[in-house]
Amino acid sequence: MTRQLPLLAALLILGAATPVPAQLPASVDGTPVPSLAPMIKRVSPAVVNIATRGTIRSRDAQNPLLDDPFFRRFFDGPPGLNPRERPFQSAGSGVIVDAKNGYVLTNAHVIENASEITVTLQDGRDLVAEVVGTDVPSDVAVLKVKPENLTQITFGDSSKIEVGDFVVAIGNPFGLQHTVTSGIISGLSRSGISPDAYEDFIQTDASINPGNSGGALVNLRGELIGINTAILSRTGGNIGIGFAIPVNMARAVMDQLIKFGSVKRGLLGVNIYTITPDIAQSLGLRDARGALVSSVIEGSPAAKAGIRTGDVITSVNGQPVKSNSELRNAIGLVRVGEKVEVGLLRDGKPMRVTAVIGETAVVQTASAPTAAPPAPTETDEGIHRGLRGAALVDAPDDGGVLVKSIEPGSPAAQSGLRNNDVIIGANRGRVANVAQLRERASGARALVLEIRRGNAVLLLPLSAR
Repeated sequence: MTRQLPLLAALLILGAATPVPAQLPASVDGTPVPSLAPMIKRVSPAVVNIATRGTIRSRDAQNPLLDDPFFRRFFDGPPGLNPRERPFQSAGSGVIVDAKNGYVLTNAHVIENASEITVTLQDGRDLVAEVVGTDVPSDVAVLKVKPENLTQITFGDSSKIEVGDFVVAIGNPFGLQHTVTSGIISGLSRSGISPDAYEDFIQTDASINPGNSGGALVNLRGELIGINTAILSRTGGNIGIGFAIPVNMARAVMDQLIKFGSVKRGLLGVNIYTITPDIAQSLGLRDARGALVSSVIEGSPAAKAGIRTGDVITSVNGQPVKSNSELRNAIGLVRVGEKVEVGLLRDGKPMRVTAVIGETAVVQTASAPTAAPPAPTETDEGIHRGLRGAALVDAPDDGGVLVKSIEPGSPAAQSGLRNNDVIIGANRGRVANVAQLRERASGARALVLEIRRGNAVLLLPLSAR
């Protein structure tokens, strides 16, 4: 079972890969030889094979990639190709996380469109599984099987893992049951693979291959720290870049699926940018970490909690927030109506506020503009690269700089400026006219504008000069 996304390479749903070599002797000339075998023996019974059957819409011109549920999302094609129903069967992996109640954790795409789900244990028993709930944005699903003589895995804490930690992947790639591979954690907090998903992937070089989605990523103590979900590959095979959902995220989603049958995500009510080094310098921040609040939605939980435009959110419920994606994930795992403690910086001073998450599907986010190479020295024809293409004049009434018009496709248009925006500040200083804006922009690699748009005030970071 594989998964592909347009990210300079094919992205394939994965699993652990190459068979583990023959076990080494316990000692050589009296010196003990390290072995993972005792841990693997203890953990493996909790990793299961998941086989699914169902029907999907197909076309007369059959494509073998339609055998994979993820690829099927991309092959609907234009009308008129005589869609028909056809049976399919596929396989993935899962992890028993609650032996008493028979709960199995896996990926949502593993059971997509399935009408029959069979869980096969290491001892060869086949159990019929029912779906407790699925959450497509996080790619997490929970199944339930008859709880008879099951072995469950121990949860680890993915917030404590570090790049360089040794890990082991266990699963069923290519139908090779309970295959084990090892490696290290090679990256953390990977995101941006699927724009609409909730992502905070663990990256590992443990061999992971198609067919093992939902398998276990464990530490050397045998604790579950991630659910394997995808690989980055140009050819479909393992190249040493695999991804796993952190167990803390998977567990939070699982708890809601078990309790409510679904995940109902809430809204904080802010538009945000990731703090880049250039933006941090422009704002006088010591660290390039956190999410810059560019605007606050009127009447939102953020507004009621006292969060303001220009605040930098640094934590949620005590957990650090390093980027806009981390904030989106943190809020997305909070149930509507729950209280969250938000840590933030305001004018360089730390403070905390409490917000009650409101009812809406997603947190609004914005991506910081991509930094461009330094441009030649500016002349009187331009103030900043990000403002090129904008006709700027002194605002006639309340002071500031009025954006009179914007050339389509220009850097100004790409920066997010709009006609009739009024620039009232730049890089923490007030701006009363074009001359002051030019002065504030002089020598600055990045420019963070404070803009009045209608009745709202927002921040807009512009790309480097």
